[in-house]
Amino acid sequence: MRAGADPPAAVRASTAVGNGRTGEAQRADAHASCPHCGVAVEGERDAFCCPGCAHAWEIIHGAGLDADYERREALPPRPVEGRGGWETVPPTIDGAGRASVQLQVDGLRCAACVWVTERVLTGLSGVDEAHVSYATGRARLRWDPDRTDLPTLAGTIEALGYRPRVVGEGERWDRGLLLRLGFAAFATVNIMLLSASLYAGWASSMDERFVALFSWTALGLATPLALWAAAPFFSGAWAGLRQGVLHMDLPIALAITVLYGHAVVVATVTGGDAYLDSLGMLITLLLAGRVLEGHGRRRTAEAALSLAAVVPAEARRIGADGAPESIPTSSLEAGDRVLVGPGREFPADGRVVEGRGSVALALLTGESRPVEVQAGDEVFAGALLLDGAVEVEVTAAGEETVVRRMAEQVRSAADRATEAGFADRLAPSFTALTLLVAGATALGWGWWVGVEEAIRATVAVLVVACPCALALAHPLVSSAGIGALARRGLLVRGPEVLTRLAEIDRIALDKTGTVTEGTPKLLDPERETLRVAAALERYSAHPIARAILDEAIERGIPLPAATDVVETPGVGVEGELDGHRWRLGRGTDGLLALDRQDPAGWTPVGSLRMEDRARTDARAAFDALAELGVPVTLLTGDDTSRAREVAAAVGADDVHAECSPEAKAAWLEARDSAGDRVLFAGDGLNDGPALATAHVGVAMGSGVASSILAADGVVAREAILPIAKGIRIARWTADAVRRAQLRSIAYNVVAVAAAAAGLVNPLVAAILMSLSSSLVLVAASGIERRAARAEAPA
Repeated sequence: MRAGADPPAAVRASTAVGNGRTGEAQRADAHASCPHCGVAVEGERDAFCCPGCAHAWEIIHGAGLDADYERREALPPRPVEGRGGWETVPPTIDGAGRASVQLQVDGLRCAACVWVTERVLTGLSGVDEAHVSYATGRARLRWDPDRTDLPTLAGTIEALGYRPRVVGEGERWDRGLLLRLGFAAFATVNIMLLSASLYAGWASSMDERFVALFSWTALGLATPLALWAAAPFFSGAWAGLRQGVLHMDLPIALAITVLYGHAVVVATVTGGDAYLDSLGMLITLLLAGRVLEGHGRRRTAEAALSLAAVVPAEARRIGADGAPESIPTSSLEAGDRVLVGPGREFPADGRVVEGRGSVALALLTGESRPVEVQAGDEVFAGALLLDGAVEVEVTAAGEETVVRRMAEQVRSAADRATEAGFADRLAPSFTALTLLVAGATALGWGWWVGVEEAIRATVAVLVVACPCALALAHPLVSSAGIGALARRGLLVRGPEVLTRLAEIDRIALDKTGTVTEGTPKLLDPERETLRVAAALERYSAHPIARAILDEAIERGIPLPAATDVVETPGVGVEGELDGHRWRLGRGTDGLLALDRQDPAGWTPVGSLRMEDRARTDARAAFDALAELGVPVTLLTGDDTSRAREVAAAVGADDVHAECSPEAKAAWLEARDSAGDRVLFAGDGLNDGPALATAHVGVAMGSGVASSILAADGVVAREAILPIAKGIRIARWTADAVRRAQLRSIAYNVVAVAAAAAGLVNPLVAAILMSLSSSLVLVAASGIERRAARAEAPA
């Protein structure tokens, strides 16, 4: 359906639904409106306000889902051009060869939004399943990769006016470990119930038959618990021994072995307390810590692949006979000439030899405004030609392009080794000392007292010395810190990222899309000038056109429709409105000039100034970082004057402008060599190397998929204040982990000495071991309480 065509009556009637968007024009009696999004337009008949709404209507109508316009309780957002990059997101392939993925879909406003999204997706060829949750905004998609792909599915969601984004980029949960944890929790709960019955029965002279039944049932549950659920600890201990390393898993494996062996002896020979409840708690808590510690680790190889994948697979090369031919991009060589049309990415680095157009370089260089290119200008592989058509002479292809070199930088930086944690460094000494004390206890008590007392004392030493609290301190407290960060809008990939975040002593921020909103906005335009400009740009897909339309809609201006519109790439747009011919194009000092054609020629009548505004919380974030003693540097590919304007607005003193992706990464490497621990935050494809090189890399959630995959963390809100909050909470978490580990060491020293001296029997040792673990849980719960107190109003 062409823009401006007469929509069905049911669709026209549905636009009376209120859209609930502050500042946006809802339908009024004096004006017609867009049948899809409800934006007011001039005239007596409803008409689409932009090509995006027309495309969304065509999708819904083509799927036979016109009933959506009657079902909906709120109007959808206006469709905007997607950020792309979906070909870089690897789906999961199951045993049947089907691909699946989970996406977060923003902008769902009512149940009808979910209804139409699900049905449009399931109506696409090759889609087996499309389930969208209104409660969580999550979409689960499953499809035949031979018939469709993720870019097509994500593009369809974007065309409907919603914003899909990547979720769950880290490693998947270890299902085997989760299964062991589930069984361990089940078995432990039942063992504890049986043990409680036995303890009560001893006090009330329980019948021996029930004592035997409960004891053997508990042992039956404990056997797979010790031999199967605890297998990862035995594997870790054995692997360490084979390499000549005393791993932290070794004393854990010994404690499990001794406790289970003691239980078997008690059940079959001596009778008495088998301490199986302690065995179950030990294994369950340690498995829980192992699961939490392993959750969310990043897959850095995907980030490098995603950077390289923005280059198109095919190129249109001019052959020897002068005719264009389609060839694989990998076949291009320096000196070849290629043709690039509007809406296409450049297949290689090169120099324009003919034609002109506007190029979006924000993802590669950080330049926020589209760049006009003509003969002699340099272009880069992966950059998008917004309008116009150009012929390019290839100067670098394949692995020599800027984007491929960026991918290699990400891959190299991701190979850096992870430093061992405190518990890992302490493990060999702690394990050796535990074994020596246990051996000395067994020999001493066996020599002077007897074998039975020696076993009792040795079991007490190994149980009380089990490094449960020490091993749990980092994963459990870190997990609480990660949760506190997530509730404030910063998602990190694992405990090791949280540890590095606490070490940050300097921050470097990209400008476009990080400190600023990332999209150009008009600065206080005159109403009539804005109205005419919106009419001229109404059906253009150019980013400047979208900014003009957004401002007009925000100001409640019904959109007029110009006629005889002619758009000249790199120059501007002309058209007829209100009996006059108007021209909007590039003026002086970065302004857009609006001229009217009079008998004497073109007469200037107004101008528009565009600016990528700083985020509303940017100043507060910089002030919060200053309170933490963390200096901030602005790293941007934008020009110096614009960078300094933004820096002055947000309070940044250190500015480095016109930085290439390589220059950003080099600056971070230099700071690292100087001993600084730098956090870098960015949102674009050009930020991939910097995100991977930094001590901690944080991507904005609205950024491209490759930047999210390359980062250690993601800001899930349109804000940067979560970064400052994240550093504060990470420092609190590191302090809580350190104090929990020191308490654990002090407990082990005192408790082991008491057990070796015979002052602690195995039952008391098991209770002490459980209490030491409980103290770790208390420390973990204190993170959120402290953060909430800090944010509470004075």
